[in-house]
Amino acid sequence: MTGHDIAAPLAAALAAKGYANLTPVQQAVLAPEAAGRDVLVSAQTGSGKTVAFGLAMAPELLLDSDRLSYAPAPLALVIAPTRELALQVARELTWLYAEAGAQIATCVGGMDYRTERRALERGAHIVVGTPGRLRDHIERGGLDLSGLRAAVLDEADEMLDLGFREDLEFILESAPEDRRTLMFSATVAKPIAELAKDFQKDALRIQTAGEARQHVDIEYRALSVTTRDREHAIFNLLRFYEARTAIVFCKTRANVSHLLARMGNRGFQVVALSGELSQQERTHALQALRDGRARVCIATDVAARGIDLPGLELVIHADLPTNSETLLHRSGRTGRAGSKGVSALIVTPADYKKAQRLLQGAKIVADWGKAPSADEVRARDDARLVEHPALMTEPGDEAALADDLLSRFGPQQVAAAFIRLWREGRSAPEEIGEAQVIAPSAPRERGEFGPSVWFKLSVGHTGRAEARWLLPKVCEAGNITKDGIGAIRVRENETFVQIATALASRFDSVTEIEPGITLRRIEGEPVFDRPERAPRRDTSPASPRPQARAKARPALLEEPRSEAPAARPAPEAGVEPAPRPRALKPQPVEWPHAQDKPRSFDKPRAFDKPRDVAAPEAARPETTEERKPRWKASDRAAAKAAGKSDGGKPAPRSAGSKSHGAASRFEGADARPARSAGFKSHAAEGKTGKFGKFSGKPGRPDGDGGKGFGKPRRPKG
Repeated sequence: MTGHDIAAPLAAALAAKGYANLTPVQQAVLAPEAAGRDVLVSAQTGSGKTVAFGLAMAPELLLDSDRLSYAPAPLALVIAPTRELALQVARELTWLYAEAGAQIATCVGGMDYRTERRALERGAHIVVGTPGRLRDHIERGGLDLSGLRAAVLDEADEMLDLGFREDLEFILESAPEDRRTLMFSATVAKPIAELAKDFQKDALRIQTAGEARQHVDIEYRALSVTTRDREHAIFNLLRFYEARTAIVFCKTRANVSHLLARMGNRGFQVVALSGELSQQERTHALQALRDGRARVCIATDVAARGIDLPGLELVIHADLPTNSETLLHRSGRTGRAGSKGVSALIVTPADYKKAQRLLQGAKIVADWGKAPSADEVRARDDARLVEHPALMTEPGDEAALADDLLSRFGPQQVAAAFIRLWREGRSAPEEIGEAQVIAPSAPRERGEFGPSVWFKLSVGHTGRAEARWLLPKVCEAGNITKDGIGAIRVRENETFVQIATALASRFDSVTEIEPGITLRRIEGEPVFDRPERAPRRDTSPASPRPQARAKARPALLEEPRSEAPAARPAPEAGVEPAPRPRALKPQPVEWPHAQDKPRSFDKPRAFDKPRDVAAPEAARPETTEERKPRWKASDRAAAKAAGKSDGGKPAPRSAGSKSHGAASRFEGADARPARSAGFKSHAAEGKTGKFGKFSGKPGRPDGDGGKGFGKPRRPKG
């Protein structure tokens, strides 16, 4: 640590903690060009950022003094995205500033608000908290930032992702403008740059050299497993490595709860971290991991953001992260401070492409392989047993008991008992099926699938089958990835799937992918016959509409025309030209039954009755049952002369609607009764409305002088 201007109390704390050399980010913030300036630092997770900004803000807090005096208002403020990270930062700053006599207060959500308020009133030099709780204390007058000299934003990218920008702006606007602002982030994206531009002045951009080499102390492994063996692969990984502390990342709280129950039943010492737990429960879970009472932590991304667990050697991604940055943050929980770690991705066939994109985006080269099998786990257990330190030490007080056991049971039986006791305290490994491992390769171009074999599925459109639903089912049935599947053609009652020839042997002649749905191999390539479409009408300029119509006419209805029609001769003078014969129009198709005729609705109509279109007009029956009378103007006049009040109106086509006066048209007035008892025919009573039509309301006499369907009109004047 020579060559760096570090205050004496902080240097003593670092030496007591065992710091022999500073990390690159710690050296960068202590460089002469960064003294007294705002800094924007991007460094990988686990690079010692907490100690870095603790050292960087020391000149503003100590002011060339070795001890801090009473401060009525905080001198430094550290803002963290999560409660766990805030409490962790507070612990780090506590031992770093212990020799300087600093009072550190925390303001995080989920803790007792009154206790935090009393700590602030007693006087705190450094306040560490989350954005929401800090804003709450400021608005209630419990936190005074008027004397603030330094503000630190830790994991600024995560705070913006969680939607804390408005709270950050409120907090920083409450602090003096001449403060020093230090921003630390894993990546400096556009939102981070905009935030730095708004709240920093002449900021120095610091990018550590180690950022180009992401997590060199972490071994990345991508494990190809089938969907059904996903959880078994997690159990075997934990058993294979037997890490002092391991963390398993899930996407949702429900997944955390499910995996917690499964692992607890198998005897794992496990705790959970998720948003649904209270702050006290989360604190107890972390303490159990630090004390060694628990060895496995199952957590979501938000709950585990920024936490530092001692001896964390294994990170398992049970659910793949959403982006490459989250992958780096998850993996950064291990491989810290020069220690080694393993980051394992559980990759199912459906997630293969996503895993490739995540690794490429993070610039990480992973070792692709299979999950540890049950035999590999047992072999690893046997190797640990032989190398156990208890077998390497000389017997002490146990020598007398050891001799007694050997004399009573013999060496072989004592050794066998020792092996059984060793295995009893551990969960039995799980049997894992064979999974195909495909090394990362360049994406193939569309259409270059190669030799293939066709299979037929016993489900189609009628079974609501879709390609996106069938693809993972077929991949799981044959333990292949979707790169081994070509075309998927869904038909009405069946589906054809194209599978690469090299992978076709993974399927039986008949494979059941789901109850009632089978996959059967077929010989050759299926023929996808489609119904022939009707010829389209040629609308190009070279084919005029008359010719298109002529093609649609029946050939027997007109004479064939020559390709070049002859010109019509000019008429002679004084001679009337003969009329040109018109071609017969195509007759409508005769339908034997009305229900056979295609209609847009199923309700039969009266005018859809079939008739003999070929019969002449005179030969058609003229009975009233089959044909209604056709009224002419002469019949109408004769009816008026005879004194009929209906004027010879014809009956309407619909039998349901009957006009007044139609009752006396055929067989007398009594032949057709009225529709209801209250419906009175005005024609029968000799009453006509204002316009010669029905002008009353059903069930009541007309009382408005010809204005029906309304109240009686008031007389004018």
